[in-house]
Amino acid sequence: MVLSDIDITSSVEMKPIVDVAKSLGIDENDITLYGKYKAKVNAHQLQTLKDKKDGKLILVTAISPTPAGEGKTTTSVGLVDALSQIGKKAVIALREPSLGPVFGIKGGAAGGGHAQVVPMEDINLHFTGDFHAIGAANNLLAALIDNHIHHGNSLEIDSRRITWKRVVDMNDRQLRHIVDGLQGRVNGVPREDGYDITVASEIMAILCLSESISDLKARLEKIIIGYNYKGEPVTAGHLKAAGAMAALLKEAIHPNIVQTLEHTPALIHGGPFANIAHGCNSVLATKLAMKYADYTVTEAGFGADLGAEKFIDIKCRLSGIRPSAVVLVATIRALKMQGGVQKADLGTENVEAVLKGLPNLDKHLENIQEVYGLPVLVAINKFPLDTDAELQAVYDACNKRGVEVVISDVWANGGAGGKELAEKVVALADQDNQFRFVYDADDSIETKLTKIVTKVYGGKGITLSPAAKRELAELERLGFGSYPICMAKTQYSFSDNAKQLGAPKDFTITISNLKVSAGAGFIVALTGAVMTMPGLPKEPASEKIDIDHHGNITGLF
Repeated sequence: MVLSDIDITSSVEMKPIVDVAKSLGIDENDITLYGKYKAKVNAHQLQTLKDKKDGKLILVTAISPTPAGEGKTTTSVGLVDALSQIGKKAVIALREPSLGPVFGIKGGAAGGGHAQVVPMEDINLHFTGDFHAIGAANNLLAALIDNHIHHGNSLEIDSRRITWKRVVDMNDRQLRHIVDGLQGRVNGVPREDGYDITVASEIMAILCLSESISDLKARLEKIIIGYNYKGEPVTAGHLKAAGAMAALLKEAIHPNIVQTLEHTPALIHGGPFANIAHGCNSVLATKLAMKYADYTVTEAGFGADLGAEKFIDIKCRLSGIRPSAVVLVATIRALKMQGGVQKADLGTENVEAVLKGLPNLDKHLENIQEVYGLPVLVAINKFPLDTDAELQAVYDACNKRGVEVVISDVWANGGAGGKELAEKVVALADQDNQFRFVYDADDSIETKLTKIVTKVYGGKGITLSPAAKRELAELERLGFGSYPICMAKTQYSFSDNAKQLGAPKDFTITISNLKVSAGAGFIVALTGAVMTMPGLPKEPASEKIDIDHHGNITGLF
């Protein structure tokens, strides 16, 4: 009988979080308890530890995602447990799951099998309330905008050019485009409006990029909510909103500490998606982890073209963080899907399909080695039906690049199934690297966009919509030309067409809109038909989630 993820977590006795924190050298006075197994670490510890040498940072990324699953979080958790098993002081820094995917497709995002972070039910649901605080701060600003207009609009906000949306942490396509303020003057001023999912909020990005409450407040003041009738930006600072918003976030800014099934410390904080946001956990959590441990394992969302590129060009650029090595996660199943095999047929050996899917893996390796300048190895997340011939095809392809391939069996065996991976990662992290960004800060916006598309995606260039051309000129006029770019693009393809699998060539990326996130410090480029509010699938994961009269949750995976 194969146990479910939630059955496995229920069978393991957790350590009190006070003891887990002490194993990192965190005093009980420097944490705030959220029950027995969750706590927040005081963010001010970063200042206290400023003179302590940083440990090495290991970035885990993956090939382009498929419905077959790649197991990036599972591999990350198994790797940090394996590092602990071989005697290294290690910690993992992850993002918090969003309720949208939990109830939509994923059903949970805390790892899998014997490589999970716990308590998984809490982490996958409300956790310590960070997302609720982010949503409240976002929606307070939205309410203040409409309230200001209702009471005379002294800032002369043009309601046709309000860019700030309300948010909810749920996949709800019905809310993408709405009209509100109806039924008379007492109910506000009617206007077109809409919702994003909470993880796409600029507040989420700001929380993840801030290094103190003062930094947070300063960033909140810079948020551009729209434009006045003269075409000038209106900010949260103009609305005197930053103080109240920061007050709502005063607890959320502190990173959360939990543990793996093997009691390795885990800092889980922030949760932006990598297809529509920058896809990394908070700078505070990563920097604290690097002070506490000799090895920090972190991940960036989706493939190395999305999360890893943003990790480097946004998070590393703005924070000064530098990774020592990269683990690229792949599965034989996913490679076969990249080669055109349907999900129902993945159990049958198909070396030809693996070969057809390998260009996707190769392009991601090319990006990591030649574009980002980092040492990399491939971790094959093992499945029982993988055959020797299929695995050999991967070995042969990676050998041509001088890249080692390691079988990871952490789903079935936890840290013990990742010891070889851990040993290889330690050796890899000792190598010199030529870390570099994809583009320079002083490149024009159009040049930055073009470099991402040509160097990272393998396309031939960009096409700017008429709206994007106007927005680009406006952003450069307003002085935002030096900001990094956050591409909002489908995660399923290097192109902006989700159906183009493998490593397509000679395509162009259509930039439909450009929007500045002045508080976060980057420009969001919307491509193709990407949505900042996802919808639910025909059979959402929520249909399988339940709770019994004892309070035991089932269906999370």
